[in-house]
Amino acid sequence: MNFDRELDARGLNCPLPILRAKKALGEMQSGQVLRIIATDPGSVKDFAAFCKQTGNELLSSAENNKEFEFYIKRK
Repeated sequence: MNFDRELDARGLNCPLPILRAKKALGEMQSGQVLRIIATDPGSVKDFAAFCKQTGNELLSSAENNKEFEFYIKRK
């Protein structure tokens, strides 16, 4: 999947991945896609809730070797 910006949140625990993603999305244009890589298992629920609350679109989330990958489209 194509993305405009990448955020490496590996090794960070809640709420840091969400806070960093919020900051990154705030610097992006509407419609751009942010790719996030995280290692916190709680980030799966956190990013789903974050997108629901903020109106940003969670395009996909996947797990691979205990790393979680998210694609979020800015509203």
